[in-house]
Amino acid sequence: MRKIIRIAITGPESTAKSTLAQALADHFKGTFYPEYAREYFREHSTEYTYHDLELIAKKQIQQYHESSSCRKDMVFFDTWLIITKIWFQWAYQTEPAWLEKEISNLPIDLYLLCLPDIPWEPDPLREHGGEDRLRLFNAYKSELIQRKLKFEEIGGLGEQRVENAIQAVKSLFHS
Repeated sequence: MRKIIRIAITGPESTAKSTLAQALADHFKGTFYPEYAREYFREHSTEYTYHDLELIAKKQIQQYHESSSCRKDMVFFDTWLIITKIWFQWAYQTEPAWLEKEISNLPIDLYLLCLPDIPWEPDPLREHGGEDRLRLFNAYKSELIQRKLKFEEIGGLGEQRVENAIQAVKSLFHS
């Protein structure tokens, strides 16, 4: 049976997650799943509710299951359920009871945790700039460590950031 390698790009807003996920999918000839939250909020109000976040999480889970039938061996998710879990906690101080089970039952082979070491770029869909970026980075990192998930921190500017991500993915094949 063919093994699909799943990689999730995570980290605070405006850290080049989308750029990296697309560049990695192109480089490794993999499948790219864009950030569903951005798509969702383009079609709906950015004044979101708890229910909106649940719909986003469920779509992420659907994408994961769809990735099982991909023709390509590598899948790159632009954000994943860890971000959605922290988002629930930040916005509502709680999360759906089913979310924990889904995170545990849908394994990701590698998380690329993007450092907030590049300039913030304002965007109507972004809400956590400034010091929040560092606090979110630390929240994501703590979550990954607590769960004992494999992750690499990705930093650098421009093409160096992409190259650092490529090398991190390649390290999967040498471990």
